Amino acid sequence: NKNHLPLPCMEGDTDLQFLLVGGDLLKVRSSSWKKTRFYKLQEDCQTMWHESKKTFKFNQTFSIKDISVVRAGRQSEGLRKNTEEPVEGRCFSIIFKGRRKNLDLMASSEEEAKQWVTSLEKIMSNMENLNSQQKTEHWIFNCLRKADKNRDNKLSLKELKDFLHQINIEVDDQYAEKLFQECDQSKCGHLAGDEIEHFYSLLTHRQEIDTIYGEYAKTTGFMSAENLLEFLIKEQREEATLADAHRLINKYELDDKAKEKQLMTQDGFLMYLHMPEGLVLNPTHKAVHQDMSQPLNHYFISSSHNTYLMEDQLKGPSSTEAYARALIKGCRCVELDCWDGSDGEPVIYHGYTLTSKILFKDTIKAIKEYAFKTSDYPVILSLENHCSVEQQRVMAQHMSSILGSALLTSPLGDQMPTDFPSPEELKGRFLVKGKRLTKLEACFGPEETAGDDGSLTEEEEDDKEEEEEEKKKEGKKLKLAKELSDMVIYCKSVHFNGFQDAKDNLGFYEMSSFKERKAMALAEESANSYIHHNVDKLSRIYPAGTRTDSSNYNPVPLWNAGCQIVSLNFQTSCNDMDVNQGRFLTNGKTGYVLKPAYMRDLGSEFDPITLTAGPWLQHKTLHLMIVSAQQLPKVNQKKTSIVDALVKVEIHGVPADTADKETPYIENNGFNPMWNENFKFDVYVPELALVRFVVEDHDSVTDNDFVGQFTVPFTSLQMGYRHVPLLNKEGDPLPSAGLFVHIMIMDA
Repeated sequence: NKNHLPLPCMEGDTDLQFLLVGGDLLKVRSSSWKKTRFYKLQEDCQTMWHESKKTFKFNQTFSIKDISVVRAGRQSEGLRKNTEEPVEGRCFSIIFKGRRKNLDLMASSEEEAKQWVTSLEKIMSNMENLNSQQKTEHWIFNCLRKADKNRDNKLSLKELKDFLHQINIEVDDQYAEKLFQECDQSKCGHLAGDEIEHFYSLLTHRQEIDTIYGEYAKTTGFMSAENLLEFLIKEQREEATLADAHRLINKYELDDKAKEKQLMTQDGFLMYLHMPEGLVLNPTHKAVHQDMSQPLNHYFISSSHNTYLMEDQLKGPSSTEAYARALIKGCRCVELDCWDGSDGEPVIYHGYTLTSKILFKDTIKAIKEYAFKTSDYPVILSLENHCSVEQQRVMAQHMSSILGSALLTSPLGDQMPTDFPSPEELKGRFLVKGKRLTKLEACFGPEETAGDDGSLTEEEEDDKEEEEEEKKKEGKKLKLAKELSDMVIYCKSVHFNGFQDAKDNLGFYEMSSFKERKAMALAEESANSYIHHNVDKLSRIYPAGTRTDSSNYNPVPLWNAGCQIVSLNFQTSCNDMDVNQGRFLTNGKTGYVLKPAYMRDLGSEFDPITLTAGPWLQHKTLHLMIVSAQQLPKVNQKKTSIVDALVKVEIHGVPADTADKETPYIENNGFNPMWNENFKFDVYVPELALVRFVVEDHDSVTDNDFVGQFTVPFTSLQMGYRHVPLLNKEGDPLPSAGLFVHIMIMDA
């Protein structure tokens, strides 16, 4: 039996051996709770196992795939709080994807801590680099290993049924027996070695790929480079050449003999379809592909609201970790709610609530560390400032000393600018958004007298009309520290008094924040005026104060009105966050997406609601066939439940384009359901449209359960036969799951 070590590239590796042997580590939960736990990597090379010294305690596991990053030293909030400086070198943290709490650990020596960090990072990167074929094998063999209860490297019929259940496929007894008989060539009542391999190949057989491959494999049953080229041109609608076909064969063909003859086998063909060239997202759009030299306000900017919160807005924890997560997801505008803290140190939390507090300086340190890991383009620090003048000075000091020259403290160039600099010119820089005492012109001439006393913070300002609470606070006029005021350059917060007033009286750098309801009303009633306003200025939108559960609103109507900084609660998984992730999926995940030309032109007559004729109107017909899905995860971990899969396709964009359609559900098959269902959509404004593929588990009694989704800008779709990777609720990839679709886009 192939004992199929899933990471072939690591066999015999000393780092891998270290993890397989494992060792004791001190788990740190608080200054008083530090306990020894034994950690080791399981044989499957993808699950970490740990046990407590108490015999009655459950042994727990977590998957290597769930780790976001391993951090050496006392970098996490927990370790900084609960350990002392001298143990720095012995500490490390495991940061998980999604909602799971960090794991703070301490080794017995610095060498050992280094070894843990190196080994974990190496195995993570090897897992990452498995191609999808290997991931599938890895996953299947893993499930086979779990199903082999008595560890005899053989599978009985009962073990085989358990295995099918694990991989989310409900096979009726007769079918299971038929498969079993077919593979049990030795007729001894169990499968071993090659028989398991045979069973695996029957299982992973893709009927739909057979058909497509068969149609183009015209050279003695294989695809020649010429055959592949015909497929690329005819089906995939690519402007390919023979050289492209040769490149794909050399890159993805697994059989060396076939490769020598420049032929592609069906395995090689399937491999190509799983790779970036075969995915639904245009691979050239994965990198920065837009002009980054336009003024900053000509881009949609990925933005987060109350970035410090991990959960809800009333009693949830605040954490610097939340900033790290948002920035790693490509967020470029983070919010800091600043209040006076004890010992003269400003803190960040949701004022007048029970959310926990974090130090302003720790937050700035975390932002500095994570700001440019995903994107090099500028980060806007949106200050919601409730501090006394003394503590505002401390804020200015911390920003200055921690961010250093990366903090922008004067306009670029040596004369008063008339427009924003571009993301390209601001690479690696931090911009502060907040109140400013003077006009920006003051940087180039004599100091003006204070034009703005700071008054209320913006979010209070917008809420005050309707909330009695704010009337009490209105008396507390905030004074502004000059040191902090001077750091506000391109993003000066001002109150919005209508589009005409803004046009007549405000500089380009003076921007307003709008509560979602006000912004939605403007986007509906005067979208064209809003678009013109945003050609000149920046607009920030934020969720209503009533969303105490950190829920979100639909960002699409606001993008349609040209609003750049549409802030969402990044800590909340929901459809709106999926759509946000889809909007910023392209252009290198930089967090900046260039607005269409008709949203950057002051003479533009574009109105997303009335939709008159103009350059925005490029009516397309999208023909979409949902062919099949592969290896959908079980949503409900109850043993008996198998996915009844259905696929929904949604179009998000201008009102005329908004639509959704769904396939029927297929009972009890999450492993390889097949639909071959055709949909047709009319898309009038393709540059603003997004396509969201959603897989659900049908339930006739309650709402369907979410299985996975993928959202992609309409203009980044590739045509032809394409795999669609699927993401979980948190926006992280589901290891082997995907959809297989056929896409055709035509001029209507």
